Amino acid sequence: MRKFKTDLSAFSKFDFEYAPVGVKFLTARPEELEQLDKAMALCEMIKEAQDRDKPFYITKDNEDCGGRSTLGMEDPSPIAESGQVGIKYGIFQEPRANGRMNKQAPAFSRGVVNYVAFARLDRLNFEPDLLFIIAPPGQAEIILRAISYSTGEIWSSKVAMVGACAWLFTYPYQSGNINYVPTGLTFGMRARKIYPEGLILLSIPYNWLPVITQNLNQMEWVLPSYTDTPEEFQARHLKVMGELAREFRNP
Repeated sequence: MRKFKTDLSAFSKFDFEYAPVGVKFLTARPEELEQLDKAMALCEMIKEAQDRDKPFYITKDNEDCGGRSTLGMEDPSPIAESGQVGIKYGIFQEPRANGRMNKQAPAFSRGVVNYVAFARLDRLNFEPDLLFIIAPPGQAEIILRAISYSTGEIWSSKVAMVGACAWLFTYPYQSGNINYVPTGLTFGMRARKIYPEGLILLSIPYNWLPVITQNLNQMEWVLPSYTDTPEEFQARHLKVMGELAREFRNP
């Protein structure tokens, strides 16, 4: 497992209530890490990493929900694939709706991922495949703006009511796209009460980390317009538009 070298120090300046967490998908056992000593849902492991001083890894024996199948550690259960589970919980009208949602969830091929490593940012000792950030909207806006600052990239959230782990773990890694979801919207995480409602959970794949960190180091985090009163912002807007109008009249 490659040692941690990417400069992610810009994220330390946020003073997040919930520490960012790095995740690594592995075929071979990471001998330098200890295995998690209990079983839980994949989505719960982000919070578990935040609460632990030491990084850890998991196998399929540590995952007791649907995460095992999205990670390709085992084949999907016929019970889950049938769509019957969502009926029992009252989430869907008929199994066909639950089954269709399940069928769209991304997954690793069987045997590709045998282990997954987790580490809090200040304990990160490996190059992460994903970086998870849990933040209030004000802090999340800065990170999302850093995505667009030099690229013009459009933000896109892709998630489902059930099987959110597939969209937060597998989808960003396989697609290379950043994903985000407000806490409180997905069934499993809400039922397990992992985080308070109204936070933004971002899943950032490795290819975006250099872009975001570079932009965070260059851009203005709190825009002057955000500290204006409505009247001050209106005055600022008129001034900006007036200056631009004069520039366009006098090229």
